[in-house]
Amino acid sequence: PWIAVESDSSDVTKRSDLHRMMDMTAEKLRLVGGSVEMVDVGTQALPNGSSIALPKVVTARFGEDPSKRTVCVYGHVDVQPAKKEDGWATDPYELTDIDGNLYGRGASDNKAPVLAWIHTVEVYKALNIDLPVNVKFIIEGMEETGSNGLDDMIVAQKDSFFSDVDYIIISDCVWLSRRPALTYGTRGNCYFFAKVEGPKKDLHSGVYGGTVMEPMTDLIGILDKLISPSGKILIPGVREAVAHLSDEEWKMYQDIEFDLESYKSEIGLSQLMYSNKVDLLAHRWRHPTVSIHGIEGAFSSPGTKTVIPAKVIAKFSIRQVPNMDPAVVEKQVTDYLHSVFAKRKSPNKLNVTMVIGAKPWLADPKHPLYEAGKAAVKRVFAVEPDLIREGGTIPIARTFQDVTGKSIIMLPIGGFDDGLHSQNEKISRYNYMEGTKLFIAYLHEVSQIKKY
Repeated sequence: PWIAVESDSSDVTKRSDLHRMMDMTAEKLRLVGGSVEMVDVGTQALPNGSSIALPKVVTARFGEDPSKRTVCVYGHVDVQPAKKEDGWATDPYELTDIDGNLYGRGASDNKAPVLAWIHTVEVYKALNIDLPVNVKFIIEGMEETGSNGLDDMIVAQKDSFFSDVDYIIISDCVWLSRRPALTYGTRGNCYFFAKVEGPKKDLHSGVYGGTVMEPMTDLIGILDKLISPSGKILIPGVREAVAHLSDEEWKMYQDIEFDLESYKSEIGLSQLMYSNKVDLLAHRWRHPTVSIHGIEGAFSSPGTKTVIPAKVIAKFSIRQVPNMDPAVVEKQVTDYLHSVFAKRKSPNKLNVTMVIGAKPWLADPKHPLYEAGKAAVKRVFAVEPDLIREGGTIPIARTFQDVTGKSIIMLPIGGFDDGLHSQNEKISRYNYMEGTKLFIAYLHEVSQIKKY
C-alpha cells in the first residue's frame, strides 16, 4: 500500500496524501515495537502568500542499551511526480510485479529501502534475537523538494535525539553496476541565475533589429565563456580548488566494475567526453562541471515569433567537489561573468545571483563503518563491494556531518537501472530481499566496531 499513496512533495494539492504517508510510516514503526514520535517542523510558504503545514518528521527508537553502539537510519517517503501519460508502462501508483521487478513511483527512491530497514528490525524481533545495536530512525517527507524544515530540526535535536547516536546510515542511492556498492562521496551544487536586462519591453526584430544590443545575444555570449567544448571550466580559480587525484584513488577507480559501452547506450549517445573508465568516473564524481539548464524569458514555444526579448535569465549550475567552497565559487562566477560582460561594451544590465549553494560530502572509505559495510556485503553477496561516489547531491549528508559531527555511511540497495526520477521506476525483488539481508548483516558488523 505504500506505493499507492501519491506522496508527491512538490504538489501541494497532494499534501493530505503526504500527511497520510507519514502516519503510515509512524504506524509501521510502532507495530514493530518502536518508540515513535512525529515532529512538527512548521509550515511552508506558498507563492500566493498563504502557507501550508509541512509533513511531520517521523523519529523512532529501538533499544536504549548504553553498552551498545547506536545507529540512526535516515530515509524519506515522499516521491517525485509521476503520471501514466508521461510514458509509464504501468500505473505509477500501483505496485506492479513484472519478471521479478517491482514497478511504481518511489519503489527504489526511497520507499523500499525505508521498508527494508524497518523489516530488518522486525526480523530480529521475530526471531527473538536482541538487536546488536540500538537503532533510531529519522524519516522525512520533503526530500524531493529540498528537505524543508529538516535542517532546523536536526540543529534543534542535536543534543537530544542525536546525542547518543554513533553513526548515521543513509540508503538513498543506488549501485553503479550489478556489483553491490558502498558510497563515500557526493558532489554539491551551486545554482546560478544570470539576468540580462535591456529595453523596457520586448521588441520586434524587424522594426528594431540591428539598432539595439540584444539581451539574448549578450547572455549567450557570456554563457559560452563558462566552459569549453572539451569540458574545461573557464572560470579562473575553480579548477585550481579541486583536490588532487592521488595514485591510490586512481587505483580505486581502476578496480571499479563499470562498462562504458552500456553507459553510452543507456544514455543514447555515440560519444562521451572521455573514452576511458577512470577519466569518466573521475569527471562524474570528483571534478566540477558546468551545466546550462535553460533560459527564462526566451521564446521557446512551437512555431515562429520575431521577438527580441527585453529580459532573459539563464539558469546554470556548477557541481561542487572537495576542496571547493560555494561562497568562494559565488564570487568567482560573479566577478568572471561581469568582466566578460564588460568586454562586450553593452548598455544592458547584468545581474548574477546564486540561489543554491550545497557543499559536497566525502567520507573516509577506510573508516570502520565502511569496513563493516565490506564485511556485510561479503557475507550476503560473497563479493567485495565497489567503493563509489555519487555525481548528484544529497545535501542532508553534509548537514548531518556539519551539525552532529557523526560519521556517516551511504549503504545503497537500489539497482543501477532502477530509473530513479524517471518513468518505470522499479526495484528488483532480488535487491529488495538481499538488501534487507544486507541491512541485517550490517547491524551485526557495526556492533563489532570497538568502542574507543
